[in-house]
Amino acid sequence: MRIIEYNREAVLAYARKWAFARNPQYYNFDRLGGDCTNFASQCLFAGCGVMNFTPTFGWFYQSLTSRAPAWTGVEYFYNFLVGNGLETGTGVGIGGGNGPFAIETDISGLQVGDFVQLGRLTGDFYHTPVVVGFENGEPLLAAHTYDAFGRKLSSYSFDKLRCLHVLGARK
Repeated sequence: MRIIEYNREAVLAYARKWAFARNPQYYNFDRLGGDCTNFASQCLFAGCGVMNFTPTFGWFYQSLTSRAPAWTGVEYFYNFLVGNGLETGTGVGIGGGNGPFAIETDISGLQVGDFVQLGRLTGDFYHTPVVVGFENGEPLLAAHTYDAFGRKLSSYSFDKLRCLHVLGARK
């Protein structure tokens, strides 16, 4: 397995194309709890081109009935990306599987193609927009469910925030 670079420009192009539309290759989850993490996963896949087909704990989409929970679930998406990450300084994968991996960071560690997740005081996170730019250091986001492209992070109402910086993918 080798580590491949994450193509942030491909993520941006995909988000720009599909932020206000739905790619017919993927089911639209708007009426099944929201489409935000489905869209985030599509953007992530556009940037890495590699899925992880591990049953239950992987990150993949083949159809509505053949997909991993991490493809559409906010918490599962986070758990997969961080759990598939690298041990600090060793280059050895904790998850070690195919597909993308990330670390949790703060706003200053974000780049185009990374993700933020918005949460409640209770600790549950409910929304996964993708970073598509910055304005005076503030992330500009694209998302589905409440479709947006270039929306300021500060325009959202949330109690908690976590930021995911994608490091690359294993192929």
